[in-house]
Amino acid sequence: MDIRYGCFLSYAHGHYAHMSKFKDDLIDALKCYLEPHLDNEHALFVDSEQLGGGDDLDQRIARALCESVCMVALYTPKYEAHGYTRREFAAMQLIENERKLWYALPSHLIIPVIMTRHPAGLPQQIAGPGMYADFSGYTLASGDLRANPAYLPDIEKIVERIAIHYHLLKNATPAGHDCSRFVMPAIPPEWRAIPPPHFPR
Repeated sequence: MDIRYGCFLSYAHGHYAHMSKFKDDLIDALKCYLEPHLDNEHALFVDSEQLGGGDDLDQRIARALCESVCMVALYTPKYEAHGYTRREFAAMQLIENERKLWYALPSHLIIPVIMTRHPAGLPQQIAGPGMYADFSGYTLASGDLRANPAYLPDIEKIVERIAIHYHLLKNATPAGHDCSRFVMPAIPPEWRAIPPPHFPR
């Protein structure tokens, strides 16, 4: 297995400025601060940048996940509502379980970044054990994440976590490991119970 990406960005697509600008700002910040830690690898895999029109989506996503050191999950309520983003999350959990056999994981491979909180609270998959970065105060007036002192400490923590895994993975990957064999799991169930329909009395 060759490492090709520092991290895989998992996110639900948005059409308007708030989601798009936050995603683009986060990508720029991670690329900027992660690049010095890597050799010849790309800092991020982002589907809008690396996927072509003729690609087999499942196969390309599966391989990119396997060839990534970690996954940054850009959480919004929309993220958990979409089956495909839940599927990417589940795929990286499978990869984490495999890598536990290779080296002692210092932290989880999935790093949630909170953009917008769900009115009912964060799901256990996001708020459970491990670190998440809370950027829910971000607005279109927040400026560049790369230079905003309110968010730089969290960016640095994310980058440090990826860098630690990167060096461990480089030294621990079994010879002959083939990422082309990894396949995406089935779409997992919804993360929170669906309330029963309310009927007026």
